[in-house]
Amino acid sequence: MRKLFGLFIGILLVGSCSSIDCPVENLVLAHYKFYDSFGDSLIIVDTLTVTTRRNDNSNDTLLYDMTEKSSFLVPMSYFHPEDILALDFRYGKVHFYDTLWVKKEDIPHFESIDCNAKYFHRLTSVRNTTHYIDSVVIKNSYVDFNNATVHIYVYM
Repeated sequence: MRKLFGLFIGILLVGSCSSIDCPVENLVLAHYKFYDSFGDSLIIVDTLTVTTRRNDNSNDTLLYDMTEKSSFLVPMSYFHPEDILALDFRYGKVHFYDTLWVKKEDIPHFESIDCNAKYFHRLTSVRNTTHYIDSVVIKNSYVDFNNATVHIYVYM
C-alpha cells in the first residue's frame, strides 16, 4: 500500500509540471542582403567587418572578417531608437568605410512568464553613407525570431 501511495504521489508530481514553450531560436536578428545595381544577389568577395557603438562609447564587433557571403545577420539593440552600424569593407590593404543608420520602434514580445523578455522591432527608416554602398532599402520592416526573412537590401 505504501509503494502504491508513493507511486501515486510521484505520478502526480511529474504530471503537475508545466511545459514551457519558450522558442528555441530566440535571437532577434536583422537580416541584410547584398544586391548589385541590376537587382541581382551579390556575393561580397571583400572582407567585411561590422561594428556598432555601445553606451560607453566603445565599439562592439558584431561580425568579423566575413567573406564570400551574400548576406549577414546582426542583433538589434534594445531601448535605442536607432542602431548605427559601421561597415568596413577590406580588399587587401584598401579599406572602404560606410555607416548605416537604422531607425526602429521596439515592440515588447511576451511568450510566457517563464521565458526571457524579448523585443521585436519595426524598422521605420534607414540611411547610409555612399563610399562603397550605393543605397539601402527596407524590404521587410518587421524584425522578429524569423531569421530567414530579409529585412534590408544593400545595393552596391
